[in-house]
Amino acid sequence: MHTPTAPPRDLVLVGHGMVGQRFLEAFHERPRPGWRVTVLAEESRPAYDRVHLTSWFSGTTDAELSLCTPEFLAEHGIDLRLGEPATAIDRERRTLTTAAGRTLRYDALVLATGSYPFVPPVPGHDLGGCHVYRTLDDLAAIKADAARARTGAVVGGGLLGLEAAGALRASGLRTHVVEFAPRLMALQVDEAGGLLLRRKIEELGVTVHTGAGTEAITAGPDGRVRSMLLSDGTELDVDLVVFSAGVRPRDQLARACGLPVGARGGIVVDASCRTADPHIRAIGECARAADGRVYGLVAPGYAMAETAARQLAEGEGEFTGADTSTKLKLLGVDVASFGDAHGTTEGALDVVYANSRAGVYKKLVVGADGRLLGGVLVGDTDDYATLRPLLAGAPLAVPPERLLLPDRTGAGPAPLPDEAIVCSCHNVSKAAVRQAVADGSASVPEVKKCTKAGTGCGSCEKLLGTLVADELAARGVTAARGLCEHFTHTRAELYEIVRVKGITAFSRLIDEHGSGEGCQICKPAVASILASLANGHILDGEQAALQDTNDHFLANIQRGGSYSVVPRIPGGEITPEGLITIGEIARDFGLYTKITGGQRIDMFGARVDDLPRIWRRLVDAGFESGHAYGKALRTVKSCVGETWCRYGVQDSVGLAVELELRYRGLRAPHKIKAAVSGCARECAEAQSKDFGVIATAEGWNLYVGGNGGTTPRHADLIAADLDRATLIRTIDRFLMFYIRTADRLERTAPWVARLDGGLDHLRDVIMDDSLGVCAELDELMLRHTAAYEDEWAATLADPRRLSRFVSFVNAPGVPDPAVRFTPERGQIRPVRVAGPRLEVRA
Repeated sequence: MHTPTAPPRDLVLVGHGMVGQRFLEAFHERPRPGWRVTVLAEESRPAYDRVHLTSWFSGTTDAELSLCTPEFLAEHGIDLRLGEPATAIDRERRTLTTAAGRTLRYDALVLATGSYPFVPPVPGHDLGGCHVYRTLDDLAAIKADAARARTGAVVGGGLLGLEAAGALRASGLRTHVVEFAPRLMALQVDEAGGLLLRRKIEELGVTVHTGAGTEAITAGPDGRVRSMLLSDGTELDVDLVVFSAGVRPRDQLARACGLPVGARGGIVVDASCRTADPHIRAIGECARAADGRVYGLVAPGYAMAETAARQLAEGEGEFTGADTSTKLKLLGVDVASFGDAHGTTEGALDVVYANSRAGVYKKLVVGADGRLLGGVLVGDTDDYATLRPLLAGAPLAVPPERLLLPDRTGAGPAPLPDEAIVCSCHNVSKAAVRQAVADGSASVPEVKKCTKAGTGCGSCEKLLGTLVADELAARGVTAARGLCEHFTHTRAELYEIVRVKGITAFSRLIDEHGSGEGCQICKPAVASILASLANGHILDGEQAALQDTNDHFLANIQRGGSYSVVPRIPGGEITPEGLITIGEIARDFGLYTKITGGQRIDMFGARVDDLPRIWRRLVDAGFESGHAYGKALRTVKSCVGETWCRYGVQDSVGLAVELELRYRGLRAPHKIKAAVSGCARECAEAQSKDFGVIATAEGWNLYVGGNGGTTPRHADLIAADLDRATLIRTIDRFLMFYIRTADRLERTAPWVARLDGGLDHLRDVIMDDSLGVCAELDELMLRHTAAYEDEWAATLADPRRLSRFVSFVNAPGVPDPAVRFTPERGQIRPVRVAGPRLEVRA
């Protein structure tokens, strides 16, 4: 007998921000064949990471911020409608209307409409040059206006306001912050912490006005912002204003259809995130949770999303409140706040450590029973990951002052109870981490994949690593420290062995200090060590067999089996003759050409047989290898500096050229990117590089440990107003200390974060010679610069090296017929071969 199939139920999600995307992920953790899912998004792009929104100003792309891939939508059959928000809900008919005039039926409706920025209704708030700081479109508008502005003001000194101030300052604007409260970040930090925060921010050149509101904004002759009047009578000459004075729940849809909302906004929901209508749920910033609060942080939003998803799928799960702890870096200043930071609990006592010289303030709030209730950290937040999980646990096992003092002992994660939340973004407890290890996860990456811990804001990664190592040790499992199964030594230890013993061959190293024949992990790592110590050409003898795929042919292999050709263009400076040469080569060999963000010209589509002929012409024209194929220095990007720019204060191009020529060919654990900006407007995006230099009127500021990519990070200021010689010497030592001590495939950003003592320790080592190694680091850099030779020029001069550039060893001169192209936009692209897509992991 045929059983009729039940029609699918319709689930409609209104809003596709971070919380909406987390709801979709949680809902689809298991197959949901009985549901048809539609998502209505107001913005023109899918969900993206608003937590790291400010990184867009330092070069992080829209794609890198995106949280939702087309593959995710296709896999789960989700109908995402961008730019089509909901405009009305008919609860009786269980339908909603969209901005496109369409009517959708729902069996279950989830509102994740978020919040909107509050703009004080002061005269002039809508003038040209006034902005809010909420979306990528907002940031693009601010960036466009900042290009023609000189002074900006941010209304609001909270979390987002200080991020906005950082963006204005990085854009080269004189910046004011106006905060109505008596201190910055009034909700998160206490009076003493706020005073220190203000001092550190003002030291960066930002003017702070607290205890003052905005009375009016006036226009200039062009109708745009010209000045700003504060409630204390101060008048500021500004031509750009950013409002960041808080947010309000976007609950208009709920109000219009008769759903109850809170007195101060927010759709009223119960512990299951259900509204007064059993078919409608609300999550995130638009909802007033069961505890009567509207949460404006991502972690509570994620918890609500997971609750709503479980309720719809399985009828279980509750959200009754959440941790509102915060840790972030604002204008380069580390700030953290957790629990009852202001000590409002009856009987609470403060334990304070303050070091005004070092710019550090730490406060713990302890209950009468000895339990940790909360805390504030300014200037040094390294202890946040350990302290926050102790909230609401048993009485502290050690005196609280020992948790604050710099030389404390016995303050590790072991006392954490199993119920302590390690990762607040994804609500992962210590017990869940321990269970993941018990179930077979034997490394931090495996635990991350299993639990999602450490994949949100990242503030718990250090604690997570310690917990995993402790749990493995408790189970009698020794966490592997070695490079791979063939070496028990780390990469840093192998580097020292090779350097001290003068080893020049992998075979000797593995015979004396390893076992077996080696593998795809240790061979390229050792090859990099040998190359960084100037042990000959990478294609000579035994070294040739150790190299990564790209190094085998001194070129990056691309889709379809062709290769890219990337000549070095130091500092992005190139003559007309050089441009003509590249153009003629690309034309003659039929190559695709692309100007990159690193200020180079890449040529794609070269067959391996053609690489020597292409490079012969480039070398004859004076070009060198750009090392795009190697773990080495890539580029030193620059702006035009004082030579051409009216804002420039130093010769950024000249310095960038000097640095790129000095460090060209320097092999390292990972690629190295750098930049030099000629003024504080930062057009070269130096603060998103492994090392970046920004000109000042007195010299050069040096930043280290930044990067873009999937985990963007601003570089940290390690020294200010350096003269040219001191700057170069400091960079020399930074690079050689990194090469000497980093792990395999470790970028400078995680390396700096991993160092005991972090940036302060690094500064002590390379500037104050605290370890007594600066002379060795200087000698290693001198050795590099003295031994440098262009790898392609040296290859062209050696017939043995040239003999490898063939598609088929047994048929030299025969091109690979599988490498094929088709025309596109006046150039070529690889022919895409039909078949299954393979996931490629970096």
